[in-house]
Amino acid sequence: MYPLAEKMGFTMHQPPVQPRTRLAHAAAKWAADNGKFDAFNCALFKAFFQDGLDIGKLEILLHIAQKLGLEPGGFASEMQIDSFTRRVLHDEERAREVNVRAVPAYVSNGKVLAAGVQSPAQLQRMVFSR
Repeated sequence: MYPLAEKMGFTMHQPPVQPRTRLAHAAAKWAADNGKFDAFNCALFKAFFQDGLDIGKLEILLHIAQKLGLEPGGFASEMQIDSFTRRVLHDEERAREVNVRAVPAYVSNGKVLAAGVQSPAQLQRMVFSR
């Protein structure tokens, strides 16, 4: 992944931690419900791959939310309710059902078309050959 990132002009560093990411996934769902999914995901990837932060920690996620203009108090209270975590667990179950074993995975009609990083040409072939 790192050579591909370099080839594409992205700066990535080997993160010093391997976080548990379920809370980060729940936070991304919360950000999506608040209209900031793309910005939040970009900030998550930057925090992890460039800054080496533990995106499994609530305080890191709260800081990211605040930087994006999201109300971190709302996020913290929503995480106490666990509705977003339940949605992530549902996504994980769905991934098991269709046999996703790697990320990213490209799924169509309940079947994995490809897993792992794909070239732009391969992605085009997958999309336009259907």
